[in-house]
Amino acid sequence: MATTEELINEAISLPVELRAQLVDELLKSLNPSQAEIDELWSEEAERRVAEIETGQVRVIPGEEVFDKLRKRLGS
Repeated sequence: MATTEELINEAISLPVELRAQLVDELLKSLNPSQAEIDELWSEEAERRVAEIETGQVRVIPGEEVFDKLRKRLGS
């Protein structure tokens, strides 16, 4: 079996696309997807987009939100 240093050197020598794929797969292995939670977040995001598109909610520009917070916090 190759040493850690050998594996790293071999990975670094790969083309960019393969390195990106390798990094993605390694990260997935560290933090496996929780399919049910991912699906719930996806549904929530879609619901929120639909509310914005239909005018059910009023969007507030980020700068306006931060201005109100600064005033409230006295910053």
